[in-house]
Amino acid sequence: MFSDEVLYSIALRRCTAVGDIVFRKMVGAVGSAKEVWEFSKQGLKHIDGIGKKICQEIGNQEHLKFAENELKFCEKHQIKINLRHCGQLPQLLNECDDAPAILYQKGDINPNLHPLSIVGTRNITAYGKAFVNDLLPQLKTQKIVTVSGLALGVDTAVHEASLQNNIPTIAVLAHGFHTLYPSKNKKLSEKIIENGGALYTEFNSSKKPDREHFIQRNRIIAGLSPVTIVVETGFGGGSISTATFAHQYNREVYALPGKITDQYSQGCNQLILQNKAATISTISSLIDQLGYQKEKIGELFPTSEIKIQLPDNQLTILHSLHKTEARSLDEIAQQLQQPTYKILPELLQLEILGLIRTLSGRQYVVV
Repeated sequence: MFSDEVLYSIALRRCTAVGDIVFRKMVGAVGSAKEVWEFSKQGLKHIDGIGKKICQEIGNQEHLKFAENELKFCEKHQIKINLRHCGQLPQLLNECDDAPAILYQKGDINPNLHPLSIVGTRNITAYGKAFVNDLLPQLKTQKIVTVSGLALGVDTAVHEASLQNNIPTIAVLAHGFHTLYPSKNKKLSEKIIENGGALYTEFNSSKKPDREHFIQRNRIIAGLSPVTIVVETGFGGGSISTATFAHQYNREVYALPGKITDQYSQGCNQLILQNKAATISTISSLIDQLGYQKEKIGELFPTSEIKIQLPDNQLTILHSLHKTEARSLDEIAQQLQQPTYKILPELLQLEILGLIRTLSGRQYVVV
């Protein structure tokens, strides 16, 4: 059985002009969703930012009837209802100003797992799939839960690779639990729940997978995790919005770069260019940056292979550097007895490959 507070929260949130931020403001001022519902319209108007348009639907019995039916639907289908103002949202999502007032949930997640959001285009290429299938096996010993959007393409690859490696995964939906989009992933959604994962949505059972709902959904994917990885996306792809939300929430964003001629690498390259995402150069370095322990397993961009393929002049420069002791451009040039203008381009190439890092004052160390 659900409490009266859940009932009135659903009714209040169904009012056309009551969004998540307005909902939070009213409940914060009055005390509870039930009290807001029963509060006088004249009293509500005195709350800063709450006008006549917002107040006119509050108290509408049709909304209350809808909420009653919604509770019956959720009871029948074993759907949990999390209220933000009651402290029931995942911690990181709760920190976002525009977090949903209500979050519907199927399945249960271990709260001690660390979320990792991974998103990308529906038109995944062999390059993107290889990255996902290389990354996830190396994270299977970590206490993580992956987060994605259950769409075809990258999202599907992330959920499937997670399940294959016994990693719990969360799918965030852009519609209510009365349907499943895309229908092709219905069995996948069931496997997610069966294997310690969950489905989340902020949408009640009257909401279909409309275009604008996917952008709303993307902010939840970004908000649930301290890190978002963008695998592949074109210019203006939906994953750009996820990365933008993560950037606005001061979360870390990583993007997999690709050829400038590859349509579904162009969005990633743009995020990197705009300093909205850090470059993924190797799986190994990404795992280091995420603070995870590496598994000794083959990977898409192994550092050792890159070193072997380096030309002699770059290898010489790399061997002259240290992990803990930074060296300046002039010091490197003096040791190797080469002019700085010849060494600098090689240093830049080594940095692009993720083998060295530049500190302030043009100091270099090995990654």
